[in-house]
Amino acid sequence: MKEAKEVQEAKVAKVKLPFKAEDGEKTYRSKVWPGLTLEWREGHLLLEFPAEADSISSAVYGGGVGRLKRAVNQYVSRDYECSNPVQDLENKLQEWGYPLEGCAGLMTAVPLEHAAVAEEDTGSAGIFCCVTAAAGNAARAGSVRSVLTAYRPGTINIMLGIDGWLSQSAMVNAVMTATEAKAAALADLGITDSENGLGATGTTTDAIVIAVSGSRRYAAEHVYAGTATDLGGAIGRLVYSAVTESLRSVEAAKSMSRAEAEASQAARGVDAESLRAVHGVHAEESQAAREVDAEVSHVEHGVDAGALQASHSPQPRVSQDGGRE
Repeated sequence: MKEAKEVQEAKVAKVKLPFKAEDGEKTYRSKVWPGLTLEWREGHLLLEFPAEADSISSAVYGGGVGRLKRAVNQYVSRDYECSNPVQDLENKLQEWGYPLEGCAGLMTAVPLEHAAVAEEDTGSAGIFCCVTAAAGNAARAGSVRSVLTAYRPGTINIMLGIDGWLSQSAMVNAVMTATEAKAAALADLGITDSENGLGATGTTTDAIVIAVSGSRRYAAEHVYAGTATDLGGAIGRLVYSAVTESLRSVEAAKSMSRAEAEASQAARGVDAESLRAVHGVHAEESQAAREVDAEVSHVEHGVDAGALQASHSPQPRVSQDGGRE
């Protein structure tokens, strides 16, 4: 078991969070698929292929089987009104100036700086993987739970680009392998379905896009993409690692936000206590001052009263012989 774990750790894919870089990187250029770029633009990620690619996807816009030139992962707020996401995405694509044909559109409520990217060249294909992930609505497939009556923005969105040749059955197989890897990542992170406490296999709104170049520059034709193949093995590692890293990034940001909120609350508490203490001192000083004023006033009034009484007392009369009467 120890050797198997060491082998697994040795093959974990290297993951980058390119848009969290301090230097403000906005464009990621693939190292394994020449010409493929991932850009962080206003309100969305744009994955652009150097040429049209075969695709299979569950994208809310442009999903299914077809040819793609680009894929968009749009950020929407958690309170997004989602009665017509297809029309909303189409409007956005037109606003951004992208041709509608050959475009797949996803939606996510995950802040885009948490997008994780992993790549690998297997020698028979170049594989690019981008994931935005959060687990707020984690769910376990196969269990009885609440269902949604309307579309919700995807919580774990996976975009895979494969530079190589795959049959359509291999592309379906790649979707299966990616999904298994996602479930494995959630299991290893201990993420559970909030409704029943069972291990989550995904979230309620996950989506995936797979695009394949069809290039013959690798001397390989992939008709399978399961975990027993070099292609499937690499897909599994990339998806597993990217899902894990994106989830960790989101959780770290939440933890930092909670810590800052607690620190701010504590600071406000200290400030309030200090203010009460200062007000207490001022109140005591004010009371003491009032007491001194009252005492002075009393003394002064006493003196005045005495003087007044003296001035009103009858003066003794002096007799002619100098004595008092």
